[in-house]
Amino acid sequence: MIRRNETRARHVMPLLLLGLAACATDAAESPDAAPGDAPLPEGVAELVLTNGRIVTLDGTNAAVSGLAAKDGRIAALGADEDVTGWVGEGTRVIDLGGRLAIPGFIEGHGHFMGLGNAQMILDLTTADTWDDIVDIVAEAAANAESGVWISGRGWHQEKWSTPPDPMVEGQPVHDGLSAASPGNPVILTHASGHASFVNGRALELAGIDAETPNPPGGEIVHDAEGRPTGVLRETAQGLARRVFNEEGASRSEAERESSAREQVRLANEDLLRKGITSFQDAGSGFGTVDLLKTLADEGRLPVRLYVMLRGGVEDLEGRLDEYRMIGYGDDRLTVRSIKQVVDGALGSHGAWLLQPYADMPSSTGLATTPPAEIERVARLAIAHDYQVNTHAIGDRGNREVLDLYERTFADHADLDDLRWRIEHAQHIDPADIPRFAHLGVIASMQGIHACSDGPWVMLRLGEGRARSGAYVWQDLMKAGAVVTNGTDVPVEDADPLASFHCTVTRLIEGGSTFFEGQGMTREEALHSYTRANAYAAFEEDLKGTLEVGKLADITVLSRDILTIPADEILETEVDYTIVGGLVEYSREN
Repeated sequence: MIRRNETRARHVMPLLLLGLAACATDAAESPDAAPGDAPLPEGVAELVLTNGRIVTLDGTNAAVSGLAAKDGRIAALGADEDVTGWVGEGTRVIDLGGRLAIPGFIEGHGHFMGLGNAQMILDLTTADTWDDIVDIVAEAAANAESGVWISGRGWHQEKWSTPPDPMVEGQPVHDGLSAASPGNPVILTHASGHASFVNGRALELAGIDAETPNPPGGEIVHDAEGRPTGVLRETAQGLARRVFNEEGASRSEAERESSAREQVRLANEDLLRKGITSFQDAGSGFGTVDLLKTLADEGRLPVRLYVMLRGGVEDLEGRLDEYRMIGYGDDRLTVRSIKQVVDGALGSHGAWLLQPYADMPSSTGLATTPPAEIERVARLAIAHDYQVNTHAIGDRGNREVLDLYERTFADHADLDDLRWRIEHAQHIDPADIPRFAHLGVIASMQGIHACSDGPWVMLRLGEGRARSGAYVWQDLMKAGAVVTNGTDVPVEDADPLASFHCTVTRLIEGGSTFFEGQGMTREEALHSYTRANAYAAFEEDLKGTLEVGKLADITVLSRDILTIPADEILETEVDYTIVGGLVEYSREN
């Protein structure tokens, strides 16, 4: 028997029982300027916070009023009089006016470059109907040079107010879109990232017709006459995306780097506005890591990144030792994990299920990567001391990953602190829930998904399967598993307050709740967004709590989300985002 529970217990402290009172006092900031370039004298802090409700999450139920930060670390915590002695010339002093300060939010699973890129293409998230999307593309095509690709992201057929007409399997066909953009190939990524919709010109350029076979792990959707509808599921997206990527490859190296740097800039700005101080990036290539390392050298990574490398054995072999880095650039960049993907998304019928979909009895989803291939990567990771984080959404996908993890662990029983993860773990067979704790596998979940997916999950699974296995946070925690939180941005907005709200309310569109008994308490939700995420990245000694010696990464909120009425959580704003003792974002500026 593999007893990884014992290791987990040594590293994860009990959840805090926080009893905090809200305070509505206006805050005032001292006129002192931010610290200059010269080092401050011994005993003088760069930043001092006073008069706050500072929740430390350090295991002592402590909520203090003052904090001092020096050299990027927390130097003192306690009452105001315990930290004011750190004030000197050049110290920035912020009177919090009773506001809540917490350990900086850690995004547990998102796509960093994807977040930046989503702000540079068509935003389809607000479209109410398919016709709205056609209109958006038509406007873009009217302003684009002929032949240039048009791209966008964020459509989701379950969120439209009326179904498309005509449609196949609940999704549109490309005729209307093709008529609106005859001279431009179009590729529109599903909100989940697990399907794309292309127009006729893109199908032509990609060589996709009625005779094109489905690639392994993907599906080209056809209408009753056998014509491609424009919907490409999972790996079938690659047929069009390869052609789309050729346009990007034709640009100069300087143009490509400029675009990538802009993605990084936009991502950082968005995250800092939302109180996020660390970000766990769920899959980037070696070239992206090279760029991020350069930006860390230039001091252009204000948000700390924990990057998962993506690729198969052939891509990774021979390069893992070179790219493994922990705390590079003043703890701005860490690379020590590998991302794998076993199945697709539930919304696009790509999640791999043990039983057929309730609304598509002909399908059990897709295995996007053979489990045997993931197991090869897992054994390579063991050899090079990498964590393995595998995307699995369906109950069959989760079981297959747990099985291959268990086989790998059994062959390396001397390694008892691997902290391998399953990313999403959205639908789990009840028999597999205890296995997460037994194996020490972290359930890297995204609270906001339960609320955004809730209205249609039962259509896919039926009520029985949804009740027993969908987004079962409490069942996992009661079994002893570590459950983390995030948004999967740009699948969802990166806003941790929206995800926190869903995590505690399970409130879905229309005012009903999605199996609210699986929701977390406020304290559990905060833990999942701070300490649990730090643990899932082997960073619990650096972040996730506010303690002397740890990184001075702090989020200050306009309201006390631990005590205010639940409906006020979404009205809460981020007032300050502090990374390494420096105010990287201030709502007041």
